[in-house]
Amino acid sequence: MLVDDFGRTVTDIRISVTKRCNFGCVYCHDEGLGPVARPRAPHAEEMSPAEVERIVRAAREFDIRSVKFTGGEPLVRADMEEIVDRTVRHVEDVSLTTNGSMLAARAEALRNAGLKRVNVSIDSLDPQAFHEIRGGALAPVLRGIEQALRVGLKPVKLNLVVFRPTLPHIPEMIRFVSRTDGLRLQLIQFMPELVGPKDWSVDIDGVKRWLESRADRILVREMHHRRIYLFGGAEVELVDPVYNREFCMNCHRIRVTHTGELKGCLNRNDDLIPTRGLDDRALRDAFRTVVARRVPYYGGYVRDHPARSGADAPLLRLDGPVR
Repeated sequence: MLVDDFGRTVTDIRISVTKRCNFGCVYCHDEGLGPVARPRAPHAEEMSPAEVERIVRAAREFDIRSVKFTGGEPLVRADMEEIVDRTVRHVEDVSLTTNGSMLAARAEALRNAGLKRVNVSIDSLDPQAFHEIRGGALAPVLRGIEQALRVGLKPVKLNLVVFRPTLPHIPEMIRFVSRTDGLRLQLIQFMPELVGPKDWSVDIDGVKRWLESRADRILVREMHHRRIYLFGGAEVELVDPVYNREFCMNCHRIRVTHTGELKGCLNRNDDLIPTRGLDDRALRDAFRTVVARRVPYYGGYVRDHPARSGADAPLLRLDGPVR
């Protein structure tokens, strides 16, 4: 098992298979491709299924026990089922984050290839608001969620980015999750570091207090010390990394870019270690090196950062019942 200088074990790996995306979310740091009629072949710079499998095989040697595929939008790749199939030969716990727009047609094949779960990004259940935020249509996403549940890709986690345009939609999303067996909600704090400063942030600690005041029970995950709020049949997890030292000190994840570079922290691009062209021994050394260089982003890499303050980002229009 790999352990960094801060005593943090590395237990899971997130692998980006593409930077391409058919949506154009307003908070994303990359630009989408616009409408895509069907999945496409991989681009030349993207890792092949064999390259992905080689990295996963090396990760398994270091007792990494879960793999999550991300993008861009992973399902713009026509070979995603093959990537999953090759991955589960080495690590059984394989999941995927998707915008859901192409999921309905592929959920069963992905499940048959060995995929265990999906995260679906969905910031509103209102079609107009959804389109304004994500640059795509809501209906295909809802069909993708329904099909993922039907074929057993459970739990299906719904990812909602918490920033000013989405704040009013949180209560309805909690109600939606509570009414549908197999769904969970993950509230993800807007990260201005990735897109540049915008007047979009909200008081995330105020959101936490709002959840705490209404939840039946609160749990804490080992990963990042994330809080999970239970509302009867709804499970709501909060991911709040910005200016959060505790979050970073409990991070057990490394990443791989779509071009095959190992990466120790989401917020950094100065820690990339290429793996293409390395023999097996050098690939193992690359894993050891990226972990040895891991530093908690807040409190380590960035030592002087603002304290979280609701005065700078007020809690807006988050009211009403959740049941």
